[in-house]
Amino acid sequence: MSGTPNSDDVVVIKKYANRRLYNTESSTYITLDNLAHMTREGRHFKVVDAKSGDDITHNVLTQIIMDEEARGANMLPVNFLRQLISMYGDSMQSLVPQYLESSMDAFRRNQEQFRSAMEGAFGTGPFAELARQNMAFFDAATTAFRAAGGTVGGVEAKPEPASKASAKAEQDDLEALKAQIASLQNKIDKIDK
Repeated sequence: MSGTPNSDDVVVIKKYANRRLYNTESSTYITLDNLAHMTREGRHFKVVDAKSGDDITHNVLTQIIMDEEARGANMLPVNFLRQLISMYGDSMQSLVPQYLESSMDAFRRNQEQFRSAMEGAFGTGPFAELARQNMAFFDAATTAFRAAGGTVGGVEAKPEPASKASAKAEQDDLEALKAQIASLQNKIDKIDK
């Protein structure tokens, strides 16, 4: 969302006196939720008063934030709001918008870098294998626990009748899991060094 879009890329939204919003690009009436969706997609728009032609984008974006907050999606802590309100009329007021915009841009860049790093770390390499093996271990432990007559998720599991062959297979699976855990522990120890 950072950066100034080309004026050709900006969708003009007209707001009428009856509070209806008209998307001039699609020639349809839209809602504030549609504008919120456009914002999340990175679409740039400008909201103008249909009668006066005044740019009221700021007011409409503020209304979207108020609606989101009213729905319980609270992202603005009370202390932040109090600090923001206290900056109105302060000699530093003119610096606040630029500071907030720069801070949000930095946050978004860091968020993207973190996502990329996490996808790289868990998509391939030792952590991906560790995650897969942990899931296999969890599945095997759940199966073994049910076979022993324990509870899973608060629901009592009934023991499954075990033949000698299935008992041997379970024992083999358990030994294989122990070997995998030992191998993973060795990999983790090497990574820590």
